[in-house]
Amino acid sequence: MRQHHRTLRLLGSLLLVATGVSATGAAPARPAPSTPLDRVVPAPASVAPGGSPYRITPDTHIRVDDSGEARRVGEYLAAVLRPSTGYRLPVTTRGGGGIRLRLAKGPFGAEGYRLDSGRKGVTLTAAEPAGLFHGVQTLRQLLPAAVEKDSVQPGPWLVAGGTIKDTPRYGWRGAMLDVSRHFFTVDQVKRYIDQLALYKINKLHLHLSDDQGWRIAIDSWPRLATYRGSTQVGGGPGGHYTKADYQEIVRYASSRYLEVVPEIDMPGHTNAALASYAELNCDGVAPALYTGTEVGFSSLCVGKEITYDFVDDVIRELAALTPGAYLHIGGDEAHSTSHEDYVKFMDRVQPIVAGYGKTVIGWHQLTGATPAKGALAQYWGLDGTGAEEKERVAAAARGGTGIILSPADRIYLDMKYTADTPLGLDWAGLVEVKRSYDWDPGDYLPGAPASAVRGVEAPLWTETISKSADIEYMAFPRLAGVAELGWSPAATHDWDAYKVRLAAQGPRWEALGIGYYRSPQVPWPAQRG
Repeated sequence: MRQHHRTLRLLGSLLLVATGVSATGAAPARPAPSTPLDRVVPAPASVAPGGSPYRITPDTHIRVDDSGEARRVGEYLAAVLRPSTGYRLPVTTRGGGGIRLRLAKGPFGAEGYRLDSGRKGVTLTAAEPAGLFHGVQTLRQLLPAAVEKDSVQPGPWLVAGGTIKDTPRYGWRGAMLDVSRHFFTVDQVKRYIDQLALYKINKLHLHLSDDQGWRIAIDSWPRLATYRGSTQVGGGPGGHYTKADYQEIVRYASSRYLEVVPEIDMPGHTNAALASYAELNCDGVAPALYTGTEVGFSSLCVGKEITYDFVDDVIRELAALTPGAYLHIGGDEAHSTSHEDYVKFMDRVQPIVAGYGKTVIGWHQLTGATPAKGALAQYWGLDGTGAEEKERVAAAARGGTGIILSPADRIYLDMKYTADTPLGLDWAGLVEVKRSYDWDPGDYLPGAPASAVRGVEAPLWTETISKSADIEYMAFPRLAGVAELGWSPAATHDWDAYKVRLAAQGPRWEALGIGYYRSPQVPWPAQRG
C-alpha cells in the first residue's frame, strides 16, 4: 500500500513538472538569461547572435598569445573577473577552450576586434593590443553587472552565443578633465581613466593651466607650480603634479590604451603664469592670485621676447614627458589679446610645438590665425553659434585642418542637466541626456567635409566640480553617449534603442560605485536596497 502511494506521488510530481510547476508548488528554476550581444554601449558595428552561451566556471582559464601585451590584457581581464566570480582564472599560453585573447592579422584596424562566443568558449581576436582591450570592455558588458563588484557574487556568468565584429567610426574619442579650476589627485585621475576605458574612450585631455592654477612642475620656471599651484577656484589648497606624478598618469592611461593630451592654455587664460613671474607681464607687474571664474581678462605679453623663451621651456619640458603625438596650446577666449597679436603669437608658438616633435591642437579660435600643417582645431561652439564663426572653422577644415567636435550645448559635461541640477553651469543651456546623444558628428558643422572630422571629445570644466563624486554625477550617463557617437557606425544611431541599452548600464555603475544622474528620459531599472 505504501508503495502504491509512493507511485502516485511520483506520477503527480511528473505531471506537475510537465505543466511547469514543481512538487512544492513553485515554478522550476530557469537558467539565468545571458545579456544579448546587441545590448552593448557603444553599439558594435556588427552583431550576429546565435548558438549556445558560454559559461565561466571554476575551471575557466584565460589563454593568451605568447606576447607581453596580450598577457597584460589577459591579466587585466582576470583582475576584473576574479573578485566577483571567486575563480582562479589562470592566465596561460596553453590549453584550449575558456577565454582566448589572440592577436592576428585581419580587418580590425588599430582598435577593432572580433568576439566569438559559444558553448566551448569565448575568443577575442584583434590586430593590435588596443583592440583586445576594447574587446574586453565588450565582454564585461555581456556579463551580469555584478561582475564589477569586489566581493564574490552568485553568478551564473554566461556570455551569449554569437559573433561581434567591431571597429570604431572615429580615431579620436576623447574626454577632457580640467584640473586647473579644481585640482584632482593622481588617484582621482586614475579612477576617471578606468571609467573612460569602460566605453572605449582613447584620449585623455588634461587642462593643466588656467587663470586659477598651474598644475604641472616645470623645472626652468619652478614658481609656476609651487606658487601658482597653491590655490584653486574658491581659494582652496590646490595642488600640482610633479613630473613623476604626471608620468604615472601617462603610464596608467597607456595601460588602458588612452593617450594623454596635455594642454597649456595661451595666450589668454594665463593669470597663473603672470602671477608667478612679473617679467611675463607687459608692465612688469605680477597680478594677484585669482580664484574666481570669470574669463578673458589675462594675456601673455606678445611683444616681449621672454614670452617665447617661457613658451619654449614649458613646451620642451612637457613634450619630453609626453609620449603621445599631440600638445594642446589652448587659444580660446583671448579677449585681452588683439587679433594682430593673437596671429603673431600663434605664428611664433606653433613652430615651437613642431620643433619638439608634437602636433598642435588648439581650440577652434586657432582658425582665426593660420593653423599649422596637420594641426587640429577643437570646436566648442553652440548650435546657435554665428554663421561667420562656423564658416571660418569649416574653411580651415576644407584647407586640411582636422576637427575635433566638442559642441558646448551638446557634450560639455559641466552643463546642468536641468535647472535643478545642483552642480554645473548653464551658459550653453541645459543639456539633458537625449540632447547630448542626439546629433551626428559627421554633418554637425556646415561646410566642413565629413572627412575632416577626427572625432569627438567631452570636456568637463570644474568651476563647480571639486571631488570624484562630482565628476561622476556630471559625466554619467552623458559620457556613454559621447563614446557611442565616437565609436559606433552612424547607421546604429537611434535614441529609442540607445536609451534602453543605456538603462542597462545603471546597475553596472551602481556595482562600480559610480553615482550617476538618473535622467527621467531613460527607463532605468528599479534600484535595489
